[in-house]
Amino acid sequence: MDLFTKTLFLCGDASLPDRCAGIEFDAITPDEKGNTFFFKGAHLWKGFAGPAVLSNESFKELDDIHHIGHVDAAFRMHNKDNLDDHDHIYFFLDDKVFSYYNHTLEDGYPKGIQDDFPGVPTHLDAAVECPQGECMTDSVLFFKGNDVHVYDISTKAVKTKQWSHLPVCTAAFRWLEHYYCFHGNNFTRFHPVSGEVNGTYPKDARNYFMRCPNFGHGAGHKVPKCSETKLDAITTDDAGKTYLFSGPNYMRLDTRRDGLHGFQITRTWKEVTQGVDAVFSYDNKIYLIKGDQIYIYKGAAHYTLIEGYPKTLKEELGIEGTVDAAFVCPNEHIVHIIQDGNRMRDVDLTATPRVINRDVPLPISPIDAALCGADGINLFKGSEYYNYESAMILAMGRIRAIPKPVTSAMIGCED
Repeated sequence: MDLFTKTLFLCGDASLPDRCAGIEFDAITPDEKGNTFFFKGAHLWKGFAGPAVLSNESFKELDDIHHIGHVDAAFRMHNKDNLDDHDHIYFFLDDKVFSYYNHTLEDGYPKGIQDDFPGVPTHLDAAVECPQGECMTDSVLFFKGNDVHVYDISTKAVKTKQWSHLPVCTAAFRWLEHYYCFHGNNFTRFHPVSGEVNGTYPKDARNYFMRCPNFGHGAGHKVPKCSETKLDAITTDDAGKTYLFSGPNYMRLDTRRDGLHGFQITRTWKEVTQGVDAVFSYDNKIYLIKGDQIYIYKGAAHYTLIEGYPKTLKEELGIEGTVDAAFVCPNEHIVHIIQDGNRMRDVDLTATPRVINRDVPLPISPIDAALCGADGINLFKGSEYYNYESAMILAMGRIRAIPKPVTSAMIGCED
């Protein structure tokens, strides 16, 4: 245990480390529920806000008594083919590896690193999961100096690369399909296959991954209060991630884990610079509508604008005028377009050419955004929403549904 760690351990709460003071993390990893842990010495932080606590309050073996005290590297396993490993957290210290699930050390651990990860060196600097689709196969990236050891989970083969253009990473983190090398109190974002760095780096982690006085967080976005919600558009993609748009910003809600996070729209959809009027998802693509223009992006690890877009709404959907809201129900191919305050126009996305095949009035006007899911159709108007069981009931109904307040369970806002 280094002097910094030992001093903190002995001094107790009076000497808790402050990540807002600018420190270098030992490791960063999410757990199976999506809670992110930042490690330094004998302490950790849970999530992007809050004070440090002793690591052994969450992982009881991480203390001086068990001769662990700190970790060199950590990652969450992605291995859906083996549920005995999937979503387990692996900690590395010197030549040992520790496997945890539900914050409990698995039987038979610790083991030698070579027993679980043959070909991976000891005394690591950092590690991070890399699922297939973002890497060629389900893999783990192990960092030691400027060497990156790419471990194939299925074959257990190791390929070693040298990314000398990256700083030496003391921690690595995968967050919302992007990859970050932490060094000092900074980070550098990199491509997990090539190591390529695009953009201006390094950047101060305090502006992005923690809430600190006088520092930005998530480009300055805060989770809105439910009572103050005002959406421009909302959609859920094929991967189950919900995107909420408001002004020049969007928030992403991963329905499985990782919570609600806000960004500028141009961070993901760089061509859309003035916000959106409506959005819908269909066939692993996301359609963003602004004015009389429509942008279509391929969905994968990251969204890519399809060549030839934007196009006019007339060219793409056979409609004219501005759009208030749009939605496609799961496993269907009809996009329901809400225009003129209270008109719903249906377009068959499999038809050529595309034309309006139903035009009906709605009992509610105006509508800010609309979403169709397992619970039916939700029409959003300010901080309230109206629920209808199906598009047919919405189209045929003449009585306005009873408005209900938007809740955190629906869109991740603060109650």
